Amino acid sequence: MSDASRTPRPKSEPRFPDGPQPDPAGSHFERRIRSFQPRRSRVTQGQADALQRLWPKWGLDIDGKRTLDLAELFAADLPVVLEIGFGMGEATAEMAAADPDTGILAVDVHTPGQGNLLNLADRAGLSNIRVANGDAIILLREMLTPDSLAGLRVYFPDPWPKKRHHKRRLIQPEFLTLAASRLRPGALLHCATDWEPYAEVMLEVLSAHPDFENTRPDNGYAPRPAFRPLTRFEAQGLDKGHVVNDLLFRRVPHGTNSGPSSGPNSSTDSRTDSSTGSNTGSRTDTATENPGT
Repeated sequence: MSDASRTPRPKSEPRFPDGPQPDPAGSHFERRIRSFQPRRSRVTQGQADALQRLWPKWGLDIDGKRTLDLAELFAADLPVVLEIGFGMGEATAEMAAADPDTGILAVDVHTPGQGNLLNLADRAGLSNIRVANGDAIILLREMLTPDSLAGLRVYFPDPWPKKRHHKRRLIQPEFLTLAASRLRPGALLHCATDWEPYAEVMLEVLSAHPDFENTRPDNGYAPRPAFRPLTRFEAQGLDKGHVVNDLLFRRVPHGTNSGPSSGPNSSTDSRTDSSTGSNTGSRTDTATENPGT
């Protein structure tokens, strides 16, 4: 190894100059309580290579400064599903491969997972995945237009089991109102969790929200649909006796009980604090934050 290759990178230089930025939104928006703690996991050489090569093509930083044209982003007029928290990306890549006519906009802040998902997409020849880095709340509120999403997936968000941390949970009324403003009528909101107390809260909050209706005739939990792969994390939980609950709710048609939307192309101030929540897919870092109290 040459002496140059051993030279440490100055702390002022970005880890991946052409890749995801550490804090893309910076201080442009109100400070909020962080609902995730980024893990300093090691980035493998393959993940680092994928970030350097593919981020300019398939990645985007959530800076909140622009409105996304999803047809331009995916270079095709595809229905787009937003996935908040994708872990290492194996399930995301599998779903993208099984449904190439749907675009998946996958959001997380976990750098190894971002690199791994890009690598998986590249190796499988998938062109219907885009990886977003940053706060999913800012993405929803500032960068996506009303009715732009065909679905929303939140798999295994952090349950924040301690009572004092419950305000950090993602599935709360304020978040659902924001999400509903970006989901087109008939869009599917799909949640999954292996934390039964959180599942009960999810079911209660979703059932009470006027913009969503349960797809189950009994208004309860749904069996895992065939399109959601069994993740490694989930399999480990099942081996330990955990119960996994899926919730499948549909966005109801416009015109009744919908609260005001905020963000691009809305009549309300997009800089108001209209969202709350946070968490991770497969217990990895999720790109959301909560409003402070």
